[in-house]
Formats: sequence, C-alpha cells, structure tokens
Amino acid sequence: MRERSVYKKALTLAVPMMIQNGITNAVSLVDNLMVGSLGTESLTAVSIVGQLIFVFFLAVFGGLSGPGIYGAQYFGQGNKKGFQNVFRLKLWITAVIVLVGMTVFVAGGEQLIGLYLHGSSQGMDAAGTLEQGRDYLHIMLFGLIPFAFTQIYAGSLREMGESMKPMVAGIVSVFVDIIFNYLLIYGKFGFPRLEVQGAAIATVMARFVEMLVVVVWTHASIRRYEFLRGIYSTILLPLHEAKIMIMKGFPIFLNEFLWAGGMAALTQCYSMKGLQVIAGLNISNAICNLLNVVFVAMGNAVGIIIGQHLGASEFEKAKRSAGKLQWFTAGLCLILTVILAACSMVFPSLYDTTEEVRHLGQWFIIITAVFFPIQGVLNVFYFTLRSGGKTVITFLFDSVFTWVVSVSLAFALCSYTALPVLAVYALVQSADLVKVVAGHILVKKGVWITNLVVN
Repeated sequence: MRERSVYKKALTLAVPMMIQNGITNAVSLVDNLMVGSLGTESLTAVSIVGQLIFVFFLAVFGGLSGPGIYGAQYFGQGNKKGFQNVFRLKLWITAVIVLVGMTVFVAGGEQLIGLYLHGSSQGMDAAGTLEQGRDYLHIMLFGLIPFAFTQIYAGSLREMGESMKPMVAGIVSVFVDIIFNYLLIYGKFGFPRLEVQGAAIATVMARFVEMLVVVVWTHASIRRYEFLRGIYSTILLPLHEAKIMIMKGFPIFLNEFLWAGGMAALTQCYSMKGLQVIAGLNISNAICNLLNVVFVAMGNAVGIIIGQHLGASEFEKAKRSAGKLQWFTAGLCLILTVILAACSMVFPSLYDTTEEVRHLGQWFIIITAVFFPIQGVLNVFYFTLRSGGKTVITFLFDSVFTWVVSVSLAFALCSYTALPVLAVYALVQSADLVKVVAGHILVKKGVWITNLVVN
C-alpha cells in the first residue's frame, strides 16, 4: 500500500460519515438553539432526556458493533453466507435492545430525569423542567425503532465500504427535522405551537424518513450489494455461529452501554453543583458534538480498514495503517481545538439564558477543546484493538476506566470538595492521559493482530 493510499481510503470512508453525522449534529445544534429560545427549563429538560436517549443509542451501537467486526472481516474474505448471518444476528440483537430500552423509559423515565435536578438556580424551576422532560421523552420513544433499524443497514453498508447511502439518508432526514422543528416548536404556517413536544415530534419524523430512505434505496439497487440479496429469505442463523459472535461481541455491547451510562453518571455528578450546570454542559455539547464527528468517523474508518486487512491476513498492512492513522487523526483534532476555542466566546451568546449559564458553557467548550487530540487518539486505539476482536481489552480500556476512575473522581470531587464545577471537569478530563499511555503500549505490541474468520 502506497504511503498516501491509507489516508485516502480512510477519508473515503470517513468523510461521508463526517458529513452525515456533522449535518445531523448541525441540525441538533439548531434544534438546541430553537429549544433554548424557549427558556432555560426547556433547554435543560431536552438536555437531560438527550443524555438518557444517548445511553440507548450507544447500547444499539455496541450491540451491533460486535457482529460488525465479523461483517467487515467476512466481506474482506468474500464470504456472503457469513456476512448474511451477521446481518440476521443484528436484527435479533436490536429487537431485544429496543424492547428493553422502551420498557425502562416507560416505567422509570420520570425518576431518571429527576436524578439530574439538584439544588436551585436563579430563574429556573425544577418542577417545570421535570414536566417538560417527561413530555419530551414520551414522544421520543416512537423514534427508537426506526433509529435502530437504520443502524443495522448503515453499519452493514459501511462494512462493505459503502458510506454514501447512509450519508444521503441522514441529509434528507435532517432537512425534515429542521423544517418541522421550526413549524412545530413555534407554531408557524398554521401548525400548532407545541414547543418542546414539537421538537420531539420533528425528531421522530426525521428518524422514520432516514430509515425509509436507506432501506428502500439499498434494496432498489440490490445488484450493487450482492451480499444483501435474499437477506430476508430467513431470519434464522446457525446457533453455534451466533453464539461465537455474541460471546465475542458482548464485551463491546457491555462496554458501549456502560460507557454511555458512565457519561450520564458524570453529568449527574456535575449536576450536584447546581441546576445551571446541565444547561451549561448542553451549550458546550451542542457545538463540541458538531466537531467530534471527525474523530468518531475516523475511528470507524480505522476499524473497517484494519478489519478488512485482518480478514485478508494482511497483518503488516494492518499494523502500518494503524500507526499512520493514529497520528493523522491527532493532527485533524488539533485543528478542531483551534476552531472550538475560537467559537467559545461567541456561541454561548446565541442562547436566551442567564449570564452564569453562558459563562459555564464557554469554559466547558474551552476545556473540551484542549482534550480533543487526546480523545481522537484514544478513539483510534479503541477501534484498532476492537478490529482484532480484543473486546475484553477494550472493555477494560473504556467503560471500566470510565466508572472506576472518571465517575469515581467526579463523584468524590463534587460531593466532598468545594472545587468549582469547571475545575472538577478539567481534572476528570485529564485522567484520560492514563489511557493514552496504556493504549499506545497495547497497539504497539500488536496484541490485536488476529484473523477471526480464517478458514
């Protein structure tokens, strides 16, 4: 492989994902600003529910990622039957996750929202925030099924090296989302003014549109995707093969679920410092999530490229690619740090909220920006280790570290010290430097170099 070809291949896979996720996050940012114009309670309510829904999203992502390792390697091997068994396993896994997720949110959604409503803040009403959060969550539940189904197709297409269809589906859905957000939040052109509930309805509509576009378009051009031809001739798959993939993938699912839960727990810890903290974090996350699609997409691209190399037993290529893409991603993230720092003073001023919330939002953005290159490198380490099936290592590397170190540190600092929340946030972020050292050692040793689907 020539020096520049691995970068070209990575960008060919990653850029459509960046565009899709970037547009999605850009619309989320606009949604955020629209909801923020309704007041701090609305902004906080949507932020809390978004954090809870994020745990579900990561559970779906984790549940599909385990089989996805095999999907990329089966495709690299040219094994259609194996690839189709992976797809069918994804259907079963997703059905279980959706059922459990909806049950939890219906039965305990109000209690989960209440966990984030601590203390008081000038101009904020905890009871009003809870009510709006509950209404928003109940509508958002209708979007869980189309979201999950879209991820099955999008992941399978990407494992075949196709990123364009998921990107286009995402673009179409975000136009639907932003248009109906405007119409339903503010009650324009004869539509009812539904405020927070309108934002939820628009999001659910966009989820269904995205699912329809990616599924219908894929099957309309099925000749290009021979590995998916006849995919629904049965939904059964060999029990032995399914067991192997589930056992290998379960640590990934558990990792993603616990990591997302850890992020929710971190936010809950920060909320001990007052109601205004959630609103400040929401402002920061809105702009930071717009840019972190770069290293997230690069991580996915690294996993696919290296997985295909490993499936073809091209071990030296896999090792060289991992090293090159690690530094390439770090360089991209340095550029993002500069962009975020430049936005930090302007972006919070766009929100109709208190000066205290704007100040917190500004400094959360700056602190997050400083650690962007570290997060980019960690993401590459994670997908490199995972591509070779080292799921137990990634479980320890990611979610176990989050709970044992990050959450514990945040809880202790928020509960037993008088440190301001910004200092706590910076200290928790800096703990990830430990993971950088450990990840570098593991990747350099090549413990992940394994062909999981060798005949």
